[in-house]
Amino acid sequence: MEKQRFDGLGLSPEILKAVAQLGFEEATPIQSAAIPVLLAGGDLVGQSQTGSGKTAAFSIPAIEKIDPSSKAVQVLILCPTRELAEQVADEVHQLTAFKRSIHSVPIYGGASYDRQLFELKKGVQIVIGTPGRIIDHLERGTLKLDQLKVAILDEADRMLDMGFRDDIQKILDATPDERQTVFFSATLSGPIKQLISRYSRNAQTVAIERKDVAAPAIDQWFYEIPPRGKTQSLIRLVDFHGFRLGIIFCNTQRMVDELADALLAQGFSADRLHGGITQAQRTRVMNKFKNSEFEFLVATDVAARGIDVDDLEVVINYDLPHDPEDYVHRIGRTGRAGRKGMAATFVSGRDIYKIQYLEKFTHSRIRRGNIPTPSEVEGKRSEQMLEKVRALLTSGNYPDQMQFTDRLMEEGFQATEVCSALFSLLLGQGGADQPSSPQSLNLPMQLEPHEGFAKPKGGKKIPFPTGAPSNAPRPGFKPGFKPQFEKGNTSKFAKGFKKDRGPRY
Repeated sequence: MEKQRFDGLGLSPEILKAVAQLGFEEATPIQSAAIPVLLAGGDLVGQSQTGSGKTAAFSIPAIEKIDPSSKAVQVLILCPTRELAEQVADEVHQLTAFKRSIHSVPIYGGASYDRQLFELKKGVQIVIGTPGRIIDHLERGTLKLDQLKVAILDEADRMLDMGFRDDIQKILDATPDERQTVFFSATLSGPIKQLISRYSRNAQTVAIERKDVAAPAIDQWFYEIPPRGKTQSLIRLVDFHGFRLGIIFCNTQRMVDELADALLAQGFSADRLHGGITQAQRTRVMNKFKNSEFEFLVATDVAARGIDVDDLEVVINYDLPHDPEDYVHRIGRTGRAGRKGMAATFVSGRDIYKIQYLEKFTHSRIRRGNIPTPSEVEGKRSEQMLEKVRALLTSGNYPDQMQFTDRLMEEGFQATEVCSALFSLLLGQGGADQPSSPQSLNLPMQLEPHEGFAKPKGGKKIPFPTGAPSNAPRPGFKPGFKPQFEKGNTSKFAKGFKKDRGPRY
């Protein structure tokens, strides 16, 4: 399917203005294929992967069908998770920016009923929600679907996997028979086909092959690692590449908590997200992560869908997912909108054989990688330091501190000795009890090693332990050290993460 321009799809001026404000001119393949069918009033089954623009593909024509003079619910969008419902609601809000009389409300579990009741009573034309909370409002009589025009099931396969089949049927049974029904699903299993057959009329299938999705921008790697060496390998990988914003996926809540605690103890700025924490906490964590207020989000697959974070550098599968679909959705969090991204997967034992299956499933290559050695990490860090200093010297954008150099040279030190001592301090190899603060050097980046690390004696490298448990502190890490974060101020690790963490091995 060839892509088309939005202004050639027969959309209203208000929608075209909203799309232009979002910076888009050309529709994606799924949008080009689905929008004309939906505008014509036909039922549709859409197959496309995450990051393909499917939300706009079903939202735009649904918005166009709304009668602004009526305050009745005319469009219902069902989503499997709160996070995805929030993402869809946000995009719908942006697309209706210039249709002032059209209002929408997200409805999902864990949120206050009061606000939802207030919005529903005031009158909304679009409801985006999860099946459980939609059922609650239907049973309370606070939500009526008797005038519904369009019913959309987003991630239908996931909703069935989560056990929402009965709820979906109950919701669709409460809608008019003449409604337009739209299914979007990555796979078309038997139960999905049964739903389609029962609740749609001559639905047209629009399938976008995986090759049309912008997956080549993602570099996929796998690393064969013993289970007890995962945490140390993760730290080396992050330090070598200098990642500053990423998601680390684990399969269990317990592993998420253990890994998040281990990363915090090692000086990383990290937080966690899984089904065991309250909805209010999940919302706070997601808002902070979207604002880049910490470096790494450690999460279960509850976060695999519905996260849209710009400039996400890396997705790390700390645990290999059980379902290949989950792998696709996990790595789809990075490399979005044409940006470069990297996906790294840790495998142990027989899991190595699953990589070949994932390659066939995703029609892409997952290359074998080797975890950097401590000397490689140190060498990379030294090169990065040298480049920063070289760039600073080239720009000339630094204050004159010659008085310090002159004083030291008057005391008999050579210029090369002074430079060598400064580099030693910046790389965390100084011999003094308290290394000088980079602020006193007027460098643009903070480059001091983290508090809590013992300094190597004589400038020798500390060997990386082999066979150490995953939660064991690295040599040189002072036992009992807990990072102290200033209350209410995590921003010192955010907005570019200018603080260099120093050596971690």
